[in-house]
Amino acid sequence: MREGGHRSLLRLGANESAFGPSPTAVAAMAAELPRLSWYGDPESYDLRAALAPRHGCASENICVGAGIDDLMGLAVRAFLAAGRTALATLGTYPTFSYHVVGYSGNLQTVPYCNDGSVDVDGLVAAARKIRPAIVYLANPDNPSGTFLAAEAVQQLFEALPKESLLFLDEAYADFVEESALLPQLIDERLIRVRTFSKAYGMAGARIGYSVSTARNVETFQKIRLQYGVNRNAQIGALASLADMPFAQYIVRETAAGREEYYSLAGSLRCPFLRSRTNFVCIDFNTRERAAAVLNRLLQLGVFVRKPGAPPLDRFVRISVGTAPERTEFGVRLRRALEDVDR
Repeated sequence: MREGGHRSLLRLGANESAFGPSPTAVAAMAAELPRLSWYGDPESYDLRAALAPRHGCASENICVGAGIDDLMGLAVRAFLAAGRTALATLGTYPTFSYHVVGYSGNLQTVPYCNDGSVDVDGLVAAARKIRPAIVYLANPDNPSGTFLAAEAVQQLFEALPKESLLFLDEAYADFVEESALLPQLIDERLIRVRTFSKAYGMAGARIGYSVSTARNVETFQKIRLQYGVNRNAQIGALASLADMPFAQYIVRETAAGREEYYSLAGSLRCPFLRSRTNFVCIDFNTRERAAAVLNRLLQLGVFVRKPGAPPLDRFVRISVGTAPERTEFGVRLRRALEDVDR
């Protein structure tokens, strides 16, 4: 907004929920604002107790953190010694690589497949060769939106060297039916993370959690910030879990929004990637044309993002907005393409 001189932006670049948090959660947080002077529960006891049955585990298997980004940092600090190697897909969610490099680790990568999917066989081959301390997998993936079936994730996990830990980032798992996800599994070599930022619409509150063995959780508990999780975020997350009809509504609306984007891309004769997230990647044929479209959209007051690594660097990624936002995006995208191709 500052750079373009805009008073507002059509905000479709950060994969936030355009539909906001649950009204029940908003009411619960608002009611507790007079007690903002209090610290939150450093153990997140009530929230962990509510989450445990959903994952078929005990509270001791859950650690609450300030979003998945926070939990990534804990995993890297705990399980990646300085100079050791981590493995990820080239161009996947970059915060993991920031932590690896920031804590003196070495990051190795495997490119996406040409169709934008994660190369499971490539990750397995690389892992067997370099024997990484941590393998990072986002499923559904960001920024592609593609999804690996449970069988593929299980194959990857079982094929990894025994000294490799799989950090499974399931930030967008709420948009996928539970039966399609990796079954509940508690293992020393597996850390699964979820967030309230996406389907629950609480990105600004910064709250997420990991599921793993009690031993791994105890390790996280030793090094995490004691009061690192916002008290109101704990309250809102707990209330959100009690309002499943709202979360289900968000999932349905998001699916409808994805279909609208597919139709829009088809009408423009642009390929796209089918997504299991709250965003869609549209293909603009070349990296240069995609960059030109992105920049022109920003000039027109639309904030979107573009993956940086091939083969996804020819795509622009658009978050699912509300119905009016989606309509307005279509209008501005058509104008941007006319200007770029003129």
